Amino acid sequence: MHEQTNAFWLQREARDDVDLPPLHFAHGNSFPTGSYRVFLEHLKGRYQIHAPDMLGHNPVYPVSDNWPNLCQEMIASIESIGSKQPVILLGHSLGGMLSLMVAKMRPDLVRSVLLLDSPVVAGWRVAFLKFTKLTRLIRIAGPGRFSRKRRKSWPDAASAYQHFADKEAFAIWPEQVLRDYIEFGTESYPNGVTLRFKREIETDIYCTLPDNLRDYVEKPYPVPIGFICGTTSAECRQAGLGPTRQLVGDQFQWIEGGHLYPMESPELAAQMTMAMLEKLTK
Repeated sequence: MHEQTNAFWLQREARDDVDLPPLHFAHGNSFPTGSYRVFLEHLKGRYQIHAPDMLGHNPVYPVSDNWPNLCQEMIASIESIGSKQPVILLGHSLGGMLSLMVAKMRPDLVRSVLLLDSPVVAGWRVAFLKFTKLTRLIRIAGPGRFSRKRRKSWPDAASAYQHFADKEAFAIWPEQVLRDYIEFGTESYPNGVTLRFKREIETDIYCTLPDNLRDYVEKPYPVPIGFICGTTSAECRQAGLGPTRQLVGDQFQWIEGGHLYPMESPELAAQMTMAMLEKLTK
């Protein structure tokens, strides 16, 4: 089990990829970066990869409405790379939304953005989102209702693995991906193992979803941006794809799978990611 909270891809003492284009990867809500190890391994020969281990857990950047502090946390993460050239931003779900916002805030730091199943919420859905936040209905009817009660501890790592392997959403992951999730997503505690990504923080992130994305996606968007969408993604279906398609134009592509396709099909997802990034960085 992973006991450290340092950035997953910055733990190596010496890097052998300093001449490659710098790429900053940001994970989805509740999935530490190590959960994406297989996916990211396929990108290593093409990019110099940097990634925060777990967003939202640094008390300097507490979760708040519309995620301003999380954006600042990501900006600090990008600046810590120390790159002399703009950085490619790649993000899944939460990480994609933050990448979208940060690139608009600090285009001087960014070369391009690729969103992995991170749809833009706009139109009437924004009004509904604001209503649910104002009335706190979002805590009852939103995804936070699940994360708030999520099981978070097991007697040992094997029990945690089996718990998730028995769930439909996780059962379709390649075995190594699920083992990485247990390895990097849990830590020891007195009675066994527990999730590293705190369910309270996961819930707070869901309940403070940005209702101001229109401010970030109004054209002209400052850098090239693309989107890869899971064919069966419930998140994209719920958010609607109109605003996302309007933002990215021709740089939109489908991939077989659901919202967690980087874990479901890491090799295919990596191949499509590299192909899209090639278009965005020409």
